[in-house]
Amino acid sequence: MKQKFFSFLLLAAVFTLAGCSFFREGTAEKSDAAKTAKISGLQKKQAMDKFLNGVAAEARGDFASAILEMQEAAALDPSPGIFYSLAKNYAYLRKYPQALSNIKKAVSEDSANKDFLYLYQEILTDTRQPDSAITVLSKIISIDSSEVNAYYKLAVLLEKDKPLTAIEIYEKINRIIGSEWNVVIRIVELYERLGMFDKASESVEKLVKLDPSNSGIQKLLIEMKTREKKYDEALALIEELLRYYPDDSEALQKKAAIYIEKNDWKAAAGIFSKMIESPSVPAAVKIGIGADYFSRSLKDSTLLPTAKSLFQKLDKDSTYWEVKMYLGAIASLEGNDSIATEYFSLVTELAPWNADAWIRLGGLYFDGGKYDQAIRVLSVAVEKFPEEFAINLILGISCAQKDEHTTAAKFLSKAVSLNPNDLNALSAYGFTLSRLKDNTKAVEYLKKALKIDPQNVNIMGTLGMIYDADSNWAMCDSIYSAALAVDPDNSIVNNNYAYSLSKRAVELDKALRLAKKAIQLEPKNSSFLDTIGWVYFKMGDYENAKKYIQQSIEVGGEKAVILDHLGDAEYKLGNKDKAMELWKKAFETDPSETSIKEKIEKGGL
Repeated sequence: MKQKFFSFLLLAAVFTLAGCSFFREGTAEKSDAAKTAKISGLQKKQAMDKFLNGVAAEARGDFASAILEMQEAAALDPSPGIFYSLAKNYAYLRKYPQALSNIKKAVSEDSANKDFLYLYQEILTDTRQPDSAITVLSKIISIDSSEVNAYYKLAVLLEKDKPLTAIEIYEKINRIIGSEWNVVIRIVELYERLGMFDKASESVEKLVKLDPSNSGIQKLLIEMKTREKKYDEALALIEELLRYYPDDSEALQKKAAIYIEKNDWKAAAGIFSKMIESPSVPAAVKIGIGADYFSRSLKDSTLLPTAKSLFQKLDKDSTYWEVKMYLGAIASLEGNDSIATEYFSLVTELAPWNADAWIRLGGLYFDGGKYDQAIRVLSVAVEKFPEEFAINLILGISCAQKDEHTTAAKFLSKAVSLNPNDLNALSAYGFTLSRLKDNTKAVEYLKKALKIDPQNVNIMGTLGMIYDADSNWAMCDSIYSAALAVDPDNSIVNNNYAYSLSKRAVELDKALRLAKKAIQLEPKNSSFLDTIGWVYFKMGDYENAKKYIQQSIEVGGEKAVILDHLGDAEYKLGNKDKAMELWKKAFETDPSETSIKEKIEKGGL
């Protein structure tokens, strides 16, 4: 069998060469015709023998030997077919300069040979000469306008820089041979890349017509319709798919996801409930569904009963620790602490090794702004996993969010010791230390954080507040200026820098400019309104001061410092009784403010 196949290769090579003008007519004068013909015939025979030896070596994969034989053949009879074969073998060895040299010789002698031109194009493409390759493919098409392979290769080369032209060529291929799977896929990908999603959908619809039973293509079309927010069309396609595959969990999930996109979580819950009861749906998928609802319920409490129902169904048929964990979390949100404790105890029994469970749950609570629950859960977790970095970090930051800074410092200090180069741990610990008035250590850790992320405006802003509190004005101004150079539209930095300048009564024009920028960015921020009011007060514009400070109270309620500021403005406007009333109210709100007490006792500023 091998011998027959090898003989076939040799015959194919001979026929190829014959078609490529291997044998040429002699050009000698008539008087020497016989002699020349005899020599020419001998050379041709020797050339053919050498060439066939080369073909045999090529068939064995010995391309170096094939080249040697074919070079000798070319020396005896320099015909285009031999140059073509030489180019092909050089290309196999990735010796592209030699390959290009030989294919150019072949094409120069027979410029209409499509085999030569295709090899020429491939070598040009491999050597990253796309423009030249495009020219060669255009030549092939000019020879034969029905050459689909040339159109396809041309379109592929044009995809990068001329995607619309590539699409036109792919469409032409479809007109020549009818819609073809691979061609339509390329069109879809190009339309996707160009952001022409409606055109991409039209192309996928063609694929569906080509292969209506292909659920994968139907799902791709559903995905596209969903992205285009054509939810009704997407749902219709899903219903059609579910008619044939009623238990397709991916299609069911997609249907539910569309309801979620429409913000109809209750409709989605009905589908998810069916999936949870289906034995064919993997447990991980079921738990993931419940987890999504739990996460959503942290922002929309009306969904908590749905999340609870989903997990209760799961709990009937499983002993998965994740299910117990979420049921415990739900009980905690409902205020059923004893039931929550029972479930969390089960989690530790079922997965005593798994710190990730606690980290995930604590993280969910934290992201949902449920800091009390995060503290409760992670306080249990940290006893079991005292050396777990993430548990200490999330617990510490949760405590800081509740202004429990002494407790926060304990866990954040531990987090920093476990991971001294973590940006979040360093910055959170530095902020907490500043709240504890340990400014020297706070600056130390915040500088370490800033070294890791030199353009972190939040860290710069915290440092600015510390320097301001320490009356280190040079460093305060420097760090605030650096922060605004990075992010000139940071409302908090604009406000805090303005307030710092107003307290010192320096550069008040600059302070007003900064305060106005903060107000422009957040017009309803109570603190920002108080700041701009205080800047106006320091500038002696008491009417504007009163206006903005009153707005601050209307937006954010009565706070000691703002009531105090409004009292000062009223006093300067000559309303001394009103000023006294406001100062007294401010002191009742915060009796620790001795400066307010002094004004009351003194009866004025």
